[in-house]
Amino acid sequence: MARAHTKNSVLVIGGGIAGIQASLELADKGLKVYLIEKSPSIGGRMAQLEKVFPVTDCSKDCVGTCWLCVLMPRMIECYRHPNVKLLTYAEVKKAEGKIGNFTVNVVQYPRYVKDKCVNCGVCVEKCPVKVPNEFEMGLKDRKAIYTPFPQAIPNIVTIDAENCLHFKKGGCSICEEVCETKAINYSEKPEQLTLNVGAIIVATGFDLFDPSQIPAFGYGKFKNVLTAMELERLLSPFGPTEGRLLRPSDGKEPESVAFILCVGSRDRRFYSYCSSICCKYSLKMAVSIKQRNPKKEVYLFYTDLRAFGKGFQEFANEAKKIYGVKYIRSNPGELLEDSATRDIKIWYEDTMSRSVQNLTANLVVLCNACIPREGTNELAKVLGIELDNFGFVKQLDEITHPVDTTIPGIFAAGYALGPRTGDIPDSITQASAAVERVFEVLHSRKEE
Repeated sequence: MARAHTKNSVLVIGGGIAGIQASLELADKGLKVYLIEKSPSIGGRMAQLEKVFPVTDCSKDCVGTCWLCVLMPRMIECYRHPNVKLLTYAEVKKAEGKIGNFTVNVVQYPRYVKDKCVNCGVCVEKCPVKVPNEFEMGLKDRKAIYTPFPQAIPNIVTIDAENCLHFKKGGCSICEEVCETKAINYSEKPEQLTLNVGAIIVATGFDLFDPSQIPAFGYGKFKNVLTAMELERLLSPFGPTEGRLLRPSDGKEPESVAFILCVGSRDRRFYSYCSSICCKYSLKMAVSIKQRNPKKEVYLFYTDLRAFGKGFQEFANEAKKIYGVKYIRSNPGELLEDSATRDIKIWYEDTMSRSVQNLTANLVVLCNACIPREGTNELAKVLGIELDNFGFVKQLDEITHPVDTTIPGIFAAGYALGPRTGDIPDSITQASAAVERVFEVLHSRKEE
């Protein structure tokens, strides 16, 4: 078992935008950072987005609103920073101690690929196994040896042992045979690490509500009913359709797109809170669609437009007046599919006129609730921190200590704290606040 003893060191759990930002700021202050990410690459949810708010037409004037411009430089800097030790495909298993002296046990799972991999892609091309691609929300397949996405950091392949024929049945060694750099190593084992750190930041992000739990919306049954993240991938130039908005049922461009907000959120059956970002990202994608083709009809079925964040209300007004996005304040009740056209008919109560109406769209997008990340409950038990009533990390005090958890020396940032975080700028701000708290408590202990 490897053991690392480093004074003035910090553990950051989660490699999304909040975790990356916190790691860079801590590292720039001279602290040693261990950045733990459960998946094979850092980047988090932000790496799946087409653009970030406020959306502009990058084909005319690139002002840095695609995720690549905002996140990628931070990912690369994080990977190269001498004070950051990046541990991907890793998980925290045990933690004990107190502020200034935490001992954390981490397991780093094997990639079965050595660092000398140059990601030439030959092994991926030759691999005979195909499985749904998680990064592409299942809209495209990947191989059993794969890179999560083209810009992944670290940019080397990973073998999915659960689906690899070498581990399931034995006999298949194609990736090893075609690898010119001899980077494949089937004998790798999980590595146990023990880290000694002065403070911990939790930045584990969020998961998405499964809308198939609401059968009336037809998700999983009707091909042309998608989730918002699935639409993000279709709009992305690096996505399964290389940025072309095509219907899953027939590969044709939809002439009309309807967004249904608050799917699973503000709903007492599931999650009663507002997810805080759905209004913003739905309008972002609605405007993106209209920028590509102003003739497309785009509808927004909303409960209330909630103007979280700077500039959102102005953007909402522009989406309506300049781009022609049509707002329908409503309670959607049931979605039905036309068996001939595969179009979707939306039955809804218009809450302004108090009448029942219907509208047919070529494509429907469900803006599903943001929920606690899978494994948050287990991580909370390991760290000894409390969760709130919804399963997010509980703040010590929302006003005076907004990034402190219930355990001294353990802080949190980003959507790990729940929908109060808001959007990407808020996550970055919280990450900076957590860094300042870490620096404050470690500095105060030096003086004791």
